[in-house]
Amino acid sequence: MRLRKFLIAYFDWIRRMTPALDESDRLRVAAGMMGTLLGTFFSLVTATPLFLYGEPEAGWMFICLAVLLVIGAVVMFSMRWFGITVWAYYNFVSLVVLNFAATVLMGGVQGSGAMILWSLLAPLLSPILLTPRDTLFWSFVFMLSLGGVLVVPGWLGQTSNLPQDVQVWLTAYNIGGSSAFTLMVMQFFIAERNLYQERSDNLLLNILPREIADILRNENRIIADAFDGASILFADVVDFTPLSQRMSPVELVELLNEVFSHFDALVEKYQLEKIKTIGDCYMVASGIPRARADHAQAVTSMALEILHYVQSREFRGHKLAFRIGINSGPVVAGVIGQKKFAYDLWGDSVNTASRMESHGEKNVIQVTRSTYELIKDDFVCEAQKPIQIKGKGEMEVWHVTLEKNNP
Repeated sequence: MRLRKFLIAYFDWIRRMTPALDESDRLRVAAGMMGTLLGTFFSLVTATPLFLYGEPEAGWMFICLAVLLVIGAVVMFSMRWFGITVWAYYNFVSLVVLNFAATVLMGGVQGSGAMILWSLLAPLLSPILLTPRDTLFWSFVFMLSLGGVLVVPGWLGQTSNLPQDVQVWLTAYNIGGSSAFTLMVMQFFIAERNLYQERSDNLLLNILPREIADILRNENRIIADAFDGASILFADVVDFTPLSQRMSPVELVELLNEVFSHFDALVEKYQLEKIKTIGDCYMVASGIPRARADHAQAVTSMALEILHYVQSREFRGHKLAFRIGINSGPVVAGVIGQKKFAYDLWGDSVNTASRMESHGEKNVIQVTRSTYELIKDDFVCEAQKPIQIKGKGEMEVWHVTLEKNNP
């Protein structure tokens, strides 16, 4: 849990520092920055025994490496003229060149305790920060530097000043330290990537039902499913236009956000599916994309809670009233188009539910016969005079007043 909180805070900091980058590049920067921090730490740790046991020139190589890593990070985040690729190459060149120099100064691979292994970090971390072609390049550079430290110290007559037991200890440290460094950076990258993927999935699931999101991720087809039994609710603010004229645009949006956020919580409570908001109108459905026998009861219970909520309080100094219409019947649900996906409903049942709302009364839940037949045993419903609906003629309607088992 603490690691997760740290990762979230760290990635949010990277986001603030790199507002112009997309999420994928931010992930690379986050991994690169963690590598810089670890690289600075290990460079200072590596330099310490070299100063203590008679290899100060090699020790200064690692002090310089730590300084260059810090400078690169500062330039990357402040001046913003370093690209990610340039930053990675800058760090890898500093690592390979200074590590090569330190190894040569200590007489080669054996005398330095296999110090050259730290240069292996360049090809190992290239897949995270760069491209496959760059990885091949840095693999070649490592092999070249490895061959160089086998030959150059002999040409120059360099020998190690380190005692034999210190060389053995340093060999174990270089093998273990470079391995631990690589594992920590990769583990961090994987954890950050998983967190990023989780955020992306949660965002997608905020827009689409899980079943639909899974299809879109794994299949390339039109999504359209027919449901024989579903219930649709429309809720609309009464006298919204005069209200909007009395409020600033920001205040109006904040008011709607407050109200509709509570509606969203009710959607979660009753396991319904929010379809969309259209201005001041809120649309929700029950029985899709997962069929359920109590679709009408669930959406009606939500409607009663909506009325209780809006009638029992003021919103930024204003009393609100809603018209609510519900209808039940067959619908088609799916996603169409290639851009800005939205899960939507089609069919006469949807149009009728909309008419129930638009022809309804203030703070009243108006339902059709098809809904009434499904909920009459669970809710108190009052029959009303038939109303004239354009394109449909007269329709029987009922007003829902309360739930029978919860008066």
